[in-house]
Amino acid sequence: MNPKTRTCQNCKTDFTLTAEDFVFYEKIQVPPPTFCPTCSHQRRFAWRNTHSLYKRACSATGKDIISIYSPDKKLNVVDQKYWWSDAWDPMEYGNDYDFSKPFFTQWREMCDRVPLQGLSNSKAVNSDYCNVAEESVDCYLISASWKNERTLYSDSIFQIKDSSDLYVVHGSDFSYEDVYCSDVNKVFYSEKTYSSTDSAFLYDCKNCINCFMCSNLRNKSYCFNNEQLTKEEYTERLAGVDLGSARVVAERKAEYAEMKKGAIHRYATILNSHDVTGDNIARGENSFSIFDASEGIKDSKHVFWGAINLSEVYNSGPGIGMGNLVYESFDAGAGGGNLKFCNVVYYSTNIEYSFNCYNCADCFGCYGLRNKKYCILNKQYTKEEYGILVAKIKQHMMDLPYVDAAGNTYGYGEFFPAELSPFCYNETIAQSFFPLSREEITQKGYGYKEADEKSYHPTISAGSLPDHIDTVDEAILKEVIECEHPDKAFGRCSAAFKITPDELRFYKRFSIPLPRACYQCRHFERFKKRNPLSLWHRSCMCECENHEHSGICPNEFETSYAPGRSELVYCDSCYQKEVL
Repeated sequence: MNPKTRTCQNCKTDFTLTAEDFVFYEKIQVPPPTFCPTCSHQRRFAWRNTHSLYKRACSATGKDIISIYSPDKKLNVVDQKYWWSDAWDPMEYGNDYDFSKPFFTQWREMCDRVPLQGLSNSKAVNSDYCNVAEESVDCYLISASWKNERTLYSDSIFQIKDSSDLYVVHGSDFSYEDVYCSDVNKVFYSEKTYSSTDSAFLYDCKNCINCFMCSNLRNKSYCFNNEQLTKEEYTERLAGVDLGSARVVAERKAEYAEMKKGAIHRYATILNSHDVTGDNIARGENSFSIFDASEGIKDSKHVFWGAINLSEVYNSGPGIGMGNLVYESFDAGAGGGNLKFCNVVYYSTNIEYSFNCYNCADCFGCYGLRNKKYCILNKQYTKEEYGILVAKIKQHMMDLPYVDAAGNTYGYGEFFPAELSPFCYNETIAQSFFPLSREEITQKGYGYKEADEKSYHPTISAGSLPDHIDTVDEAILKEVIECEHPDKAFGRCSAAFKITPDELRFYKRFSIPLPRACYQCRHFERFKKRNPLSLWHRSCMCECENHEHSGICPNEFETSYAPGRSELVYCDSCYQKEVL
């Protein structure tokens, strides 16, 4: 089949479906999408709340719990320990299918009754304040995470120990304020740095030890401002930089920002891969428009934040791991396959339009099931009954589609409408990646969450904090610190924050000054360092005469660096000649 151009029913822009796309849709038996890839991401992201946490009463026990659902939402929200217990049966909330209503309306009505997990935080040990997290030990306020220990205030991480304030980092220990790093140890304030140790303020460095304020280095030791020094010279130079001082760190951050402007930027970070496009990819094959995918992905398209042996995954993420044949899903996989329109569905196969299901097979429109087969809207059927009714429901979804406030229609083959999300748009990661004003949010029919009135009052301003960590004692644990730049973190600024005992021990251990901003604002500053989930066609900017080209390099590529940006962006060939 030849490529076809479609018009997105949401944003009205054209997008192209290739012959390979149609082969995939036929294989998983879904109609072609009517939303473009960008609007597809935005719609899924509007169902994922990772950072907006609230205190509310558990609907089952009455005890106060931490929840991703604000207390003003009239939902049946329970403590996660109760949710995982045998104290309730999700099948008791099952419904017969009603052919007089759209499917999506019925599904949302069921979810308004069924117990919802206060947090998505499984196999946690002393990590009660983590969300979208699995196998956390002694962690605090981490999200989009897996297999972490003693880690604080971080997002999109896995296999991290004894670290804090990270974003998209894996396989690392004893690190702080890193973005897009892996396999680092005692590395601070760095970006796109790999397999490095005992360093700070590195940009795009690999296999470096004892380096400071450097960019584009490979296999180096004792470099300061990209200058090679002896061990003794480096030690003496570093002794003059007191990173325990907030003032010194702020000055070095400004210097680092200037250094980055002059660094060479590889058009994309794509490692050990073949025939792929996107950014931050490792071991990819025949995959396109992929972002933040590590440890293997093949035959996939439009995937964000995936890991570990993915194959044939389309329009999915964030949070897809160890899965195959996954479509329009997020936080799903973990050894499962043939998942369509799902969220938090693990170790399961042949699941459609379902959330929070584990070890299930052949289920449609379900929530909260464990070890079940042949269920529809949480009601049990025989294998034969299931097959007949699912076919009828899919046809009914086409005959009586859901229509949202903007006039978009949702039949079989479309993910859940954003306006049915239990979260307000500005509570979700959609606001981070696709920010909208309050007026735009309400105009589209999405929910908007007003900022809650704070019941606490700051006892000290950020500007009044001690400059040096050595002068800080445990009295700081009693202070409520006013954030230095409120209202700048997508409207989620906490306004004030406290230092926890574990956090203070971490700062003392590694001589790190106290933060001046709340976690939400600190996360926002790290988030701004990532490129968007988009690709532009550009040409290499290299003009080096020794790179086998005359004048500007003629190579072209797809990159997440938008045209007009100031960075010096090189193709892979020129980058390797200049850097490696």
